[in-house]
Amino acid sequence: MYIRWTRLSPHKQGALLKLFVAGATARAAAEIIGGHRNTAAGVYLRLRKLIAGKLPSYRLSGKVEADESYFGGIRKGRRGRGAAGKVVVFELLKRGGKVYTAMVPTAHTANLRPIIRQHVQPDSIVYTEAFRAYNALDVSEFHHLRINHSSRFADHDKHINGLEHFWNQAKRHLRKFNGFKPENFYWFLKECEWRFNGANHQALLQQLRSWYKHAYH
Repeated sequence: MYIRWTRLSPHKQGALLKLFVAGATARAAAEIIGGHRNTAAGVYLRLRKLIAGKLPSYRLSGKVEADESYFGGIRKGRRGRGAAGKVVVFELLKRGGKVYTAMVPTAHTANLRPIIRQHVQPDSIVYTEAFRAYNALDVSEFHHLRINHSSRFADHDKHINGLEHFWNQAKRHLRKFNGFKPENFYWFLKECEWRFNGANHQALLQQLRSWYKHAYH
């Protein structure tokens, strides 16, 4: 039995958890369970905040990819680095393992280097693009390898394809929501991190059920 912080019955709350993990939008989930979309959206937001609060702190080791991405903002004019109104997200990925994401004010060394030091073990190999913000890694405790996009396919080891895969998956998921409030972006981002790092839908559902039960009892 789930706590009644919402008028939804425990059965409908359980159904919403399943639909959330399956990737259904709040509007679609509300139609399926026979509830109001605002109620479903409220439950979904609670779930995203719960997930963000439960994600463990971990350090990455071995071969680690690092990159920054730009989300949202105006479409006209400059894109990518320096584009107006963009949310900057820094990502770290252990190849064949977990991803870690963080929102940063700018993609400057002062913002990126502390995150790398906190979440990547020394002596790891860090793969980055040839962006000057990563220059500090050349004289740090990490082995820094830059990626030359014009020749990277000649060396199958020099790539950040894992992070590209993460963002392709994340953007496919986020695209279904047709936009959301900027202040909620962090919760959506951490949901995408959780989904990528999870084993499968069944494992994610079991984990979310456990978190939800303990949080709202």
